[in-house]
Amino acid sequence: MPPTSPTLGDVIRRFAVQLRNERSVTSAQDAVLSALGRCRTAAIGGHLYRCDHCGVEHPAYNSCRSRHCPSCLGHKSAEWLEARAADLLPVPYFHVVFTVPEQISALALGNKKLLYGILFRAASQTLLEIAADPKHLGASIGFLAILHTWTQTLLHHTHLHCVVPGGGLSPDGDRWVACRENFFLPVKVLSSLFRGKFLALLDDVAQQGELYFAGSTEALAIPKAWSAFLAAMRSKPWVVYAKPPFGSPELVLKYLANYTHRVAISNRRIVSVTDTHVSFRYRDRKREATRTMVLTGTEFLRRFLLHVLPKGFVRIRHFG
Repeated sequence: MPPTSPTLGDVIRRFAVQLRNERSVTSAQDAVLSALGRCRTAAIGGHLYRCDHCGVEHPAYNSCRSRHCPSCLGHKSAEWLEARAADLLPVPYFHVVFTVPEQISALALGNKKLLYGILFRAASQTLLEIAADPKHLGASIGFLAILHTWTQTLLHHTHLHCVVPGGGLSPDGDRWVACRENFFLPVKVLSSLFRGKFLALLDDVAQQGELYFAGSTEALAIPKAWSAFLAAMRSKPWVVYAKPPFGSPELVLKYLANYTHRVAISNRRIVSVTDTHVSFRYRDRKREATRTMVLTGTEFLRRFLLHVLPKGFVRIRHFG
């Protein structure tokens, strides 16, 4: 038989022990390492298939069913997309992305549940408020928001993908209000309001003593430093952008498949695993080219574990 392609499970089985020896991991990260390292192996059991004619046997091992496992997400994505097909409207759909500055992303690493929750609240309130404003759309909209926390090279990059129909219901609920052709809402207005809402919510939890400061953010525990940090974040533009509408509801579903049930890296992007290193493909968006990156096995796992979500945290949400 031809050699099988390496998987994330292979990387974990080879380097997890070394990673645990070199650095501390959280209980959530340790649980992910354990689950993914055992996925589709004899460690969690399986079934033995035997041909009635020739007697050839083939073991089929059980999956871990972790939402962080690229080997287990295919059928979940298909089931989810099939359920969403009935929800699509015969209108254009826009893709709106809300991104926070890297300094906020650094703070999120120690406060994932709080910061990611604030991101959903600030972005959703911004879209609903600007869309309802008669100066813009003047309608009540609904949309889907999906949290992503990674770049193609597995670095931490907190952003929210929103898929929004190009219109909404009138204030009296009696008619459909369509947006202008190829234009949804002004991104500069969205960006300014999103920044204000996010920072206000962030400061609220900080004043209540709910934020954890450590590492590169440790100095922010000092009130004067925190005030300066907020001022700096208010003075810089935050990135919100809207892509052109999709061509049809069917294309919306196809597009959603790329964003819903995904983790930081898929198995097909892993090129090779040696005794010391992992090679994987990534998309260089600046040069519009596919390249290969080589990391030590432990650095690869360290980056992957940056994207482990808090237990029970919902990363796909509906609004409006």
